[in-house]
Amino acid sequence: MSSELYFVRDFYESDYSGVLEVWNATDMGGAHRGDNLEVIKNTINNGGALFVLTEKLSGKIIGTSWITNDKRRLYLHHFGIHPQYQGKGLSHLLMEKTMDFARKSGLQIKLEVHKENLVARKLYQKYGFNYLGDYDVFIVRKYDE
Repeated sequence: MSSELYFVRDFYESDYSGVLEVWNATDMGGAHRGDNLEVIKNTINNGGALFVLTEKLSGKIIGTSWITNDKRRLYLHHFGIHPQYQGKGLSHLLMEKTMDFARKSGLQIKLEVHKENLVARKLYQKYGFNYLGDYDVFIVRKYDE
C-alpha cells in the first residue's frame, strides 16, 4: 500500500483513544488488560516505543506497534492493523518502522503469536523472526545489514 496515503509516527498522549479503538477492534488489549496510558508512557520512558499507523488525510489511527525494553531485549506487543484496513499490505509500513527501531537499539526482539494466526506468523518470519520451539515465540537475534 502506498505511503502516500498512510504513514507511521510516534505515539502522542492524545492518540490513546484511537489506539484503544484499534486494540479493541483486534482484541489485542486495552485498559482492561493493564494497557493504560501511564503504562504506555512508562514503557516509552524506559527505552520502548509505540508507533501508530495513520491515514494521512484524516489522521485516523489504523494500526499500532508497541515495543517494550527490559534492557536485555525488546518485546513486540500489540502489533496489528484495524480489521477494516487489513489485507492491504499496510503491516509492512508498520513493521519497517518497528524493525528499524529494533536494529538501532542493537537488542534482540521477541514476540508471541497465536499458532493459528498464520498471516501474522508469515509476516514475522519475513522480517527475520525465528520460531524458538514449543512456546510459539519468535525472536530476531541478528540483523542483516
